[in-house]
Amino acid sequence: MPNCPVELMKTLHLNKGRESSLLRRHPWVFSGAIERVSGNPGSGETVRVVDAGGKLLGLAAYSPSSQIRARMWTFGTEQAIDSGFFHDRLQMAVARRQSMLNDPQRTGCRVVYGESDDLPGLIVDRYGDFLVCQFLFAGVEKWKAEIVEHLRELVPCKGIYERSEAAVRAREGLEPAQGLLWGELPPELVEINEQGRLYVLSIAHGHKTGFYLDQYDNRERVRQLSQGRSVLNCFCYTGGFGIAALQGGASHVENIDSSGPSLELAQENFRRNGFTPSQFTLTNANVFEILREFKQAQRHFDLIVLDPPKFAETKAQFKRAARAYKDVALQAAALLGPGGLLVTFSCSGAIDLPLFQKITADAVLDAGRQGQIQYYLHQAADHPVGLPFPESLYLKGLVCRLD
Repeated sequence: MPNCPVELMKTLHLNKGRESSLLRRHPWVFSGAIERVSGNPGSGETVRVVDAGGKLLGLAAYSPSSQIRARMWTFGTEQAIDSGFFHDRLQMAVARRQSMLNDPQRTGCRVVYGESDDLPGLIVDRYGDFLVCQFLFAGVEKWKAEIVEHLRELVPCKGIYERSEAAVRAREGLEPAQGLLWGELPPELVEINEQGRLYVLSIAHGHKTGFYLDQYDNRERVRQLSQGRSVLNCFCYTGGFGIAALQGGASHVENIDSSGPSLELAQENFRRNGFTPSQFTLTNANVFEILREFKQAQRHFDLIVLDPPKFAETKAQFKRAARAYKDVALQAAALLGPGGLLVTFSCSGAIDLPLFQKITADAVLDAGRQGQIQYYLHQAADHPVGLPFPESLYLKGLVCRLD
């Protein structure tokens, strides 16, 4: 792809005083920060970003359809944005995870995590011999061919598949995209090894890119806490936490999810890990409804995992999300015996950790219980949090002991 000299590039001129976040190396430029745009840049095109006095703040990719009007490639530099630029950024992302990528008991791993790896809007996950990509921003969409070519070189694989159907693409003015980008088409089911646990997943049809890699450390924590406990695994998807609990010595695990296809994969995952039907149950049900049924039936558990889907895509939805998190935590708290553990998560970016802790505390109180936080949980190390970019910390969790 041709590269323009910086002095000839199209330019975003910021309003006075709106450069402070970029000086702190936050990578987003919102539409309200822009005073004017010169040169009529197209979607994904590289632009200069200058302050009100004309000083160069860096180079960015332009997205005319999005509220996040530009995402920064560089700060305070005239480095060329070309194929070599993406090779170097991808190489650095791979190098940061080399020990994880070389671990035979971690054959599922995130390779690129967007802004935290200085590649805004790009997600790359490895599942065994296959890479799965999400191109979620106009800038990386424009450089897709070059990115795929470099990934082939840097991460040996049999095939590279795209799962770019996330709602954020619509806000970028991009159509959903799914399919093979290079090499072999992945089989219907791919197996990964996670600390001795075996999981099969569907790259083409699974949630996100196929699996919740971000819960790697938290599944291990549940394994450590499960010895001799009866476990209720809510929003179980394909059984990740349930298998970890049985691996840790749980007496029995009840798994609840509203998706029949997910439960079919969960059944296969329990089988592959050597567990028998006497050790677990799989129930296709609405979690909110079945928790109320369990309460009426006076069911009790020693450990409950709540790992719901994202209840809030945007800040405008956070009130509805807060009510949902409180409701499910309140119902769960009523089902735990004394000394029981509530392991509860939120992956909604609009719900930060202090708010999530308050929601959980209110729910436990309304259930007539008291509790303490034993552990704070977050996303795994292959999903690092960029120091200037707090938005990259999206997964938060609590392990609470209830009296």
